[in-house]
Amino acid sequence: MPVPCRTGCGNNAVLKRPKTGDALCKECFYWAFETEIHYTITKGELFNKGDSVAIAASGGKDSTVLAYILKTLNTRYDYGLNLMLLSIDEGITGYRDDSLETVKQNRDDYEMPLKILSYKDLYGWTMDEIVAQIGRKNNCTFCGVFRRQALDRGAALLDVKCIATGHNADDIAETVLMNVLRGDIARLKRCTAISTGSEGTIPRVKPLKYTYEKEIVMYAHYKKLVYFSTECVFAPNAYRGHARALLKDMERIRPTCIMDIIYSGETMSVKEQVSLPSQRICSRCNFVSSQEVCKACVLLEGLNKGLPKLGIGKTSKAKKMLEAYNARQMQENSLEQATDLEDTSKSIKDNIKDASNKCNSKNCCSGKCKSDASKQQNGNAKINKLLEQYGLDESPSSQKLNGDLSDDECSGGCGNSSSMPIGF
Repeated sequence: MPVPCRTGCGNNAVLKRPKTGDALCKECFYWAFETEIHYTITKGELFNKGDSVAIAASGGKDSTVLAYILKTLNTRYDYGLNLMLLSIDEGITGYRDDSLETVKQNRDDYEMPLKILSYKDLYGWTMDEIVAQIGRKNNCTFCGVFRRQALDRGAALLDVKCIATGHNADDIAETVLMNVLRGDIARLKRCTAISTGSEGTIPRVKPLKYTYEKEIVMYAHYKKLVYFSTECVFAPNAYRGHARALLKDMERIRPTCIMDIIYSGETMSVKEQVSLPSQRICSRCNFVSSQEVCKACVLLEGLNKGLPKLGIGKTSKAKKMLEAYNARQMQENSLEQATDLEDTSKSIKDNIKDASNKCNSKNCCSGKCKSDASKQQNGNAKINKLLEQYGLDESPSSQKLNGDLSDDECSGGCGNSSSMPIGF
């Protein structure tokens, strides 16, 4: 038996909202879905009229629905926003290259400009290359850190006022659980914020903060939106997957647990005596960081130095790895210097040996003529010409002359005529 729409519009219901349990028809569901997001935007004061907004577009259901909704609400309520798409190419073969084709389709369908930045251009590494170095255990750490900074770089390049991300209610609830399980107080305090970003940085806003993932899927399905639904090939090993599984199990028992977790995160307070890291600017890349050197720069340095696990784990572990690396580099440099000294010493010895083989005559050229064999040949030719000119035969003196040439190559070659028996 058909179930009538709860609004009393006279149409039959096509779905039961997971968030409220209301049975609604398509049109009433569209209205409720879009109105709630509009209320979230206006209450949170996410945008100002005339702002340029970059939509973080991955091609998935969340970013596709976000782009469609923002375009619809921007026209309906006259937000006056300049919307554009910003995509990050992590370099994951069989996943990101296919999803970017969906983003390009969204660009054409929604008539928004698109900017694509790649890890390879920004960092010199693709995720495929990083996974080959680090393995599949901690690869999501690299991807998450690099992606966050890549969005900041893209936003700065596009000169936008803020970045709109597709984080939905399920994502935020999962993040709360992850931070509780890890004891990450700093992230726990700000993960439920609808707008994040310190002074001087480009803020990020979450228009879908109170929107259930199931409703996003149903909205995309009924609206026939084009999106990419394949999961990342590296995602199954992510820590977030365990928090997601826990959340889904809890949702089966209590469907409102997603909103309950978000509200708990929003109202949670931290004791005053607990010290939290303050936001600052990285001394290397000049992007936002909670340390002097940001996580992205630490991870990148580890990759470039052949220490892919440098930024994984505690800071003390990273310092030990760097100290060991620097000690090894100093040892290698010392070995290279010792090798250079040995080569230099050998070269000096060879030069001394060569000098000892040269003529030591006081009236000689000190061996300079030995290095130029052509001088010797010219000297012999000159002597032969003189012998022929003066009609001298091979007398004992001339034989002695020839013998001296074989014994003392400097005779006649250096211009010393004292040993010559001929008067010129």
